[in-house]
Amino acid sequence: MVTFLAGGTGTPKLLDGAAGVFDPADTTVVANTGDDVELGGHLVCPDVDTVLFHGGGVLDTERWWGIADDTTETDDELHRLADAAGLESGPRYLAADAQTSGRELARWRRFSGIAEFMEIGDRDRAVHITRTSLLDEGNSLTEVTQTLADAFGLDSSLLPMSDDPVATMIHTDEGVLHFQEYWVHRRAEPDVQAVEFRGAEEATLTPRVREALADPVVVGPSNPITSIGPMLALDGFEDALHETPVVAVSPFVEDTVFSGPAAGLMEGVGYEASTAGVAEAYPFADAFVLDTDDGTSLDRPIVRTDTRIDGPDDAARVSRAVAEALAEVS
Repeated sequence: MVTFLAGGTGTPKLLDGAAGVFDPADTTVVANTGDDVELGGHLVCPDVDTVLFHGGGVLDTERWWGIADDTTETDDELHRLADAAGLESGPRYLAADAQTSGRELARWRRFSGIAEFMEIGDRDRAVHITRTSLLDEGNSLTEVTQTLADAFGLDSSLLPMSDDPVATMIHTDEGVLHFQEYWVHRRAEPDVQAVEFRGAEEATLTPRVREALADPVVVGPSNPITSIGPMLALDGFEDALHETPVVAVSPFVEDTVFSGPAAGLMEGVGYEASTAGVAEAYPFADAFVLDTDDGTSLDRPIVRTDTRIDGPDDAARVSRAVAEALAEVS
């Protein structure tokens, strides 16, 4: 049994070849939900859906977002209507009082659907409508995710990190932005001053997540701050990691990040943007998988391989290194 912590694209890319190393039937993926947004009344869970679509064989692996070959007629029409009506495009937060009323799981992350700032494909949107409707019928996010996983035929188990709302808010020199506005709309341009996981103090781990964290854990090459950070902010999550073997794959080669906004975010919260900084952020990690060109010395076991993942063969190679590292610390 093994549990992967997934957020962004790093860990899903690793999962692209993990099935040949780790039996999917014995694999659980715990996905970050701090990036979730309610857009036009529909709850979008980007990190859950990346794993969901990948496991279902429909993920757009060019973007590592959405469904491959999806149409965007609804999104196109939303933008046409906004332009024709002279409505301002870009992220449109709902009013402050609307952020804490209505659907509790969407707290602090509610956006208008006018000229939506995240492109949602038509088939992708059907998933969000189904998810939101099942939630409104009284199901938990864990139950809804299981229903969708069954619909997509996933071989492994997929769990949201919590059934409670946690919103990743980026404090910048231009104000407080939800992570999706900071990354998708602003492309990580504002300078980061702090990162807040709003709601994490009240959010709880589900019994299934607690059970999954009792197994050996793999932290893939995801963003340590906004992909893994929301999980670590949950009461009891990091404590559980200290009690089980954990292997982490660095998203850096020394001080060069493979992709995404990890460098600016790490520096913004006081970590060095490097493999050494990742190790400092992960005191619970018992071993690391580093790139062969990464000469960082750590106080924990290291397995080195080429950690660039551009396809299933690369992912399988890194997964074998992860298995080797787990064998050293289990």
